[in-house]
Amino acid sequence: MTGAARRVGRAIALDLAAHGCDLELTCRTSRAELERTADDARAGARAKGHEIDVRLHEIDLADDAAVVALGRDLASRGPLHGLVHNASSYGPATLADVTAADALSHFRVNALAPLLLTQALASSLRQAGGAVVLFSDIHVLGRPRRRFLTYSMSKAAVTDLVATLALELAPTVRVNAIAPGVVAWPDDADPGEVERYEARIPLGRPGTPEDAAGCVRWLLFDAAYVTGEVLRLDGGRWLR
Repeated sequence: MTGAARRVGRAIALDLAAHGCDLELTCRTSRAELERTADDARAGARAKGHEIDVRLHEIDLADDAAVVALGRDLASRGPLHGLVHNASSYGPATLADVTAADALSHFRVNALAPLLLTQALASSLRQAGGAVVLFSDIHVLGRPRRRFLTYSMSKAAVTDLVATLALELAPTVRVNAIAPGVVAWPDDADPGEVERYEARIPLGRPGTPEDAAGCVRWLLFDAAYVTGEVLRLDGGRWLR
């Protein structure tokens, strides 16, 4: 799984570990936090009666060659039951702010890295009859936000990638995505924006990293007849 050091990625790692999954976890720079996630994952698994292997990888997902090398390394370890593309490049950009470098950086991390890593691991996933889970965003499904132009473009590419990979990897590998509303506010989120956004969530609360983790696990292991889907995880926010 990519992006496992903090927040949603950490929650996914802990959830999968508690269910006995061996883990391959990545971060870009947060090595100390990733090591804490790994330690907590091993402890959580042990508490549930599981002994798991956890391997850590530092990687810049904007580096195409590094992504391919990671894929080859993971593929050498044999069948792979699940691949979770959680890492994300996120940040604001208006039309006036857009630069080619910024747009390409978002695209490389959010869309191209998942494509290249899935390509490298396709054989391993087929051997195991595995599944792939990506992360999109509810606001690129037809209700765009202002001020996030390049990020939104890259996540829209993820939405199409789900459908095309589902066809490419069928019938042995399922590919789906989660499109969250809010499952973890940024640390610098504006309190006024938070209040306005949460007031429009029918279930009356923001999502949590644990909500996302449970959804990932379901798509990986239980959604046996689901592929090519983008599942909104938003507490009903789409309805308002």
